[in-house]
Amino acid sequence: MCKDIGGTIMNYTKSVEKWGVFEFCSEGTTAGNPFLERSITALFESDSERKTVNGFYDGNGIYKVRFMPSFEEEYHFTVCGNFSDSKYEGTFSVTPPSENNHGCVKVHNKYHFQYSDGTPYYPVGTTCYVWNLQSDDLIAQTLETLKNSPFNKIRFCIFPKSYCYNSREPRSYPYEGTPVDGSAITEDNVWGYTPDSKGNNWDFERFNPKHFQHIEYCITELQKLGIEADIILFHPYDRWGFSTMTPEQNELYLKYTAARFSAFRNVWWAFANEYDLIKNKSIEDWERYAQIIVESDPYDHLRSIHNGNQFYDHTKSWITHCSIQRSPEGTSEWRKSYGKPIVIDEMLYEGNIQYAWGNISPQELVRRFWEALCRGGYGGHGETYIDDKAVWWSHGGELKGDSPERIAFMRKILEEAPNGGLRPKNMEWDELCVVPEDENLADETGYHLFYNGISRPGFRYYHIDDNNIYTVDIIDTWNMTVENVGSFKGRFRIDLPTREYLAVRIKKAEDGIE
Repeated sequence: MCKDIGGTIMNYTKSVEKWGVFEFCSEGTTAGNPFLERSITALFESDSERKTVNGFYDGNGIYKVRFMPSFEEEYHFTVCGNFSDSKYEGTFSVTPPSENNHGCVKVHNKYHFQYSDGTPYYPVGTTCYVWNLQSDDLIAQTLETLKNSPFNKIRFCIFPKSYCYNSREPRSYPYEGTPVDGSAITEDNVWGYTPDSKGNNWDFERFNPKHFQHIEYCITELQKLGIEADIILFHPYDRWGFSTMTPEQNELYLKYTAARFSAFRNVWWAFANEYDLIKNKSIEDWERYAQIIVESDPYDHLRSIHNGNQFYDHTKSWITHCSIQRSPEGTSEWRKSYGKPIVIDEMLYEGNIQYAWGNISPQELVRRFWEALCRGGYGGHGETYIDDKAVWWSHGGELKGDSPERIAFMRKILEEAPNGGLRPKNMEWDELCVVPEDENLADETGYHLFYNGISRPGFRYYHIDDNNIYTVDIIDTWNMTVENVGSFKGRFRIDLPTREYLAVRIKKAEDGIE
């Protein structure tokens, strides 16, 4: 139980696992505009941690504060604010994390990632922009598909999206009010958005809590599957007016979103999809919005901003990793330029729509994944096969393409590599090669992964050193096979089956030096 100084009983979580979500809930005043005029703040203290956290109004006279504890200790909290005349306090205990709870993902080894407990994390992401705003049945189908997929990260929006194959209205809207009738939007009006958004009637100072509660459900369901929620805060594809809110309205939205979502360990902040296509926001605006999230998120979740045509300056200190829309051939150079992890969230999509960005072959998408990996970065998946019910890239549903199982095979190869991620190494000019980012592991294991892409050599010569014995595997990245071809020393020749998309994995033999 939690009591104020007058003895009023409040609801709160009595026990929570490490990196879980503690929640305090209280009734409070509904006078005025609670979203704008009321505040609720809590101080959390243990022997090892002290954090102040902002809460939020959840509608129907209910105020909440959420907190993610980082230590297995007893915590004391104090809640105050003008939501109530009372001050509340209580204690709760933090238990060990459950088996699949590894904490938050953070940058590790400069160009890579790991969870809070030190478990390696290799992002293998997909894009489903508004899967979370579909029907219950379609959302359930998407979650079941993700459960059986290789993807451990998914990009999606808070705001609905209006674009080709996105003409229907979402299940809910983030604000109180009514939308313009979208029935006139068709696939012939392919871009489907109007910047002035005339006809909408929103109160941008009053949120719709049910919209955010539902997104929290989606975040939690992803968490159960071990999937990171890469949440897109802004985007340009809009017929409702959400992309043209004032700076003050944007700031209120960011603070509210951070207060609601920050305590979930699997949240990432993607400030924009194609920031440079949102014409009413300047670089100064983006910098101010970034500072709001930095100040409002006490857990320092990962942060990125995604380009359309023009790259953002990813050297900015608030940006934790580069979220890029490009073919992966520039990955090695982007590593050098920005000194951060490279995640190519859009490399074009496997599909069959009329637009070039959404009709590459599964072979080409898989090649791009391997190209990104063997240049020291990470690729992202998307699928745009036409379907009357759902297009994965937007709505989720079922995957129809041939790339996901090959991406799963690539993920297995990556997870079998030495921990800490891989970095590019200059070997032959016409063949990609990566070795462990950690130089000690590189020396210890002798691990080299070569990739030939669309080249079809019948043989290649390799030379790692003259002292150690190396085992060699030929990896067919499309047919998903691994063939060990023996052990070698010095300079040696490996005969290859003259096929595209082959990789060669070389590592020290267990018996070491002859």
